[in-house]
Amino acid sequence: MPLSAYRVDLSRHMAECDANYQRLLILLPSLFDEDGRRLRLRLPGAQAPELRFVVEERAPYTTTLTVQFKGGVSAWHPLVRPPSLRLRLYHDCQTAEVLAYQGQDRFEARYAYPNRQMRLPDEKAQLNVFLGEYLSLCLAQGIDAEPLPLGV
Repeated sequence: MPLSAYRVDLSRHMAECDANYQRLLILLPSLFDEDGRRLRLRLPGAQAPELRFVVEERAPYTTTLTVQFKGGVSAWHPLVRPPSLRLRLYHDCQTAEVLAYQGQDRFEARYAYPNRQMRLPDEKAQLNVFLGEYLSLCLAQGIDAEPLPLGV
């Protein structure tokens, strides 16, 4: 797909990022007071996946979080690392954006395809959709939450 064939849908992308900010505030009601939180999904008869939200940095208008996934129904395949994301929450405009995924960062709004990294034309948008789907799953299934001790 040539670069000109894919058009960034900015309003759709921002709506997803805004919704992710709201989802995070529901899941992390004490985000401004704690440095981390461990959330475990309530899944009957299965090993519950755990999400760890760790605050990396706080600034007057932003918060940077790391989200790590642990365990799960299949405890992930030994050759596949569980997802790890870095997010930035922009409090003044109430939006959240994925900054990094699996240690890769600096995602462009669109990519020519094919490309050296084999990224999809809308890689950045898809990462934010992935975050939204997982946060929605957490809200739909219910969670058990506990603060993380400092240094974890």
